[in-house]
Amino acid sequence: MSSTKPQTVSSKRIFYVSPYAWIFIFLAFFGLLYLLRSVLMPFVAGILLAYLLDPLVEKLQKWKISRVMATLIVCLLAILIILPTLAFLGNMIENQIALLIKATPKYLGLIMTKIRPILASLAERFPDMQGSQIEEMVKSNIGNSLKFIGKVLSKLVSNSFALINLISLILIMPVVTFYMLRDWNTFVQKFEDLLPKKSKKNILQTLQEINVIISGFIRGQISVCLILGTFYSIGLKLVGLDLGLLVGFIAGIISFIPYVGSITGFILGIILAFAQYGDVTHILYVVAVFLLGQFIEGNFLTPKLVGKSVGLHPVWVMFALLAGGVLLGFLGLMLAVPIAAIIGVLIRHSIRKYKLSSLYLE
Repeated sequence: MSSTKPQTVSSKRIFYVSPYAWIFIFLAFFGLLYLLRSVLMPFVAGILLAYLLDPLVEKLQKWKISRVMATLIVCLLAILIILPTLAFLGNMIENQIALLIKATPKYLGLIMTKIRPILASLAERFPDMQGSQIEEMVKSNIGNSLKFIGKVLSKLVSNSFALINLISLILIMPVVTFYMLRDWNTFVQKFEDLLPKKSKKNILQTLQEINVIISGFIRGQISVCLILGTFYSIGLKLVGLDLGLLVGFIAGIISFIPYVGSITGFILGIILAFAQYGDVTHILYVVAVFLLGQFIEGNFLTPKLVGKSVGLHPVWVMFALLAGGVLLGFLGLMLAVPIAAIIGVLIRHSIRKYKLSSLYLE
């Protein structure tokens, strides 16, 4: 008895990790993530894609299909769906951008024609400023804004290609996705075997809560973005906007940031409707499209596809996405929601423990 007791104490000391050590591990992890951000992109994308496709593989396995064969089937289906979709979207975006470049001088002239009466009234109220000076100032500001938008778009495109090069897309990401899908259950089982037995149940419950939040938000939000993008594109095209497909696509694709997608598309749609038609009727049509889209999203899409139980507040999601984008670029956008979900669950667990502690109860 006397010999076993010291061994138990020493084993506890060996496996004990102080809070300072956890802080160091946390900082080291994010430091490595920042240093390797350009290399990790295809691996993170492959792991996230495997995470999203794993339920389909699980369903195929229930039909007595082997894990390897189910993985091959799901990967082939993903390729057959994703590649034509990317080709179609790329061609559509290229045509819409070419149309935007071609139509910008015409739209600028139409806008100036519409606002000249406003400029004339401003010149009457402020005699010191000539109407031509105000007009020149407006033209200059619009031109500078267009140049700024062009620079931002070109920078985004160049950064995206720097992070996601052709080799990563064609070779590395599909390979990572296949192997992660094939061995997903093995990785999960090995991870569970490493958990301490006394805390295993609580840790698995916490991980399950995190999994519900991440899967519910990501899978649901992707569906919402696709449906909204399609709805806005078709709606604005039916309204008669020449660039309706581009505006609808932009509004849908950035709808994963709460409210940003709809507000951006709404403003762009109104500006283009005013430039193209110059009447109130078509502006009201654009307003109706986005109001209907927001009604469908708020009452049907988000409750059904995302759900209210994911526990991610819109402000927290916006902060996580913006912070991730600033720190790690496109990689940060991909990791923002999973990390935000993990932090949110850990904070809620800490609050529950605090409310059960003597410090709170006193």
